[in-house]
Amino acid sequence: MNTGRGDGDAGSVFVAAGHPAFAGHFPGSPVLPGAVLLDEVLCELERSRGIDITGWRITTMKFLGRVLPGDELIVRHSAPEAGAIRFTVDGPRGPVAAGSLIDAG
Repeated sequence: MNTGRGDGDAGSVFVAAGHPAFAGHFPGSPVLPGAVLLDEVLCELERSRGIDITGWRITTMKFLGRVLPGDELIVRHSAPEAGAIRFTVDGPRGPVAAGSLIDAG
């Protein structure tokens, strides 16, 4: 996956058709595993916000739709209060995830 340059409170993640996470998940109808999607979202938040989220805790996480090979995802995020981040992830077919983090450190 390649992470694009974010502008303020949004960034993009491109899911390559040949990403190894698609192998075997599911044969003939590949879908990106939720754990891989979450990892990509967390990497995008670190990159675009310039923070280390190692000490952060996921407070909510909902998977709302499928991510398929070749999808480009838009990660939108905001910090409604100090020590909190909310995010949504949209793909070409609509919302795919939403969640929030808090700084536990």
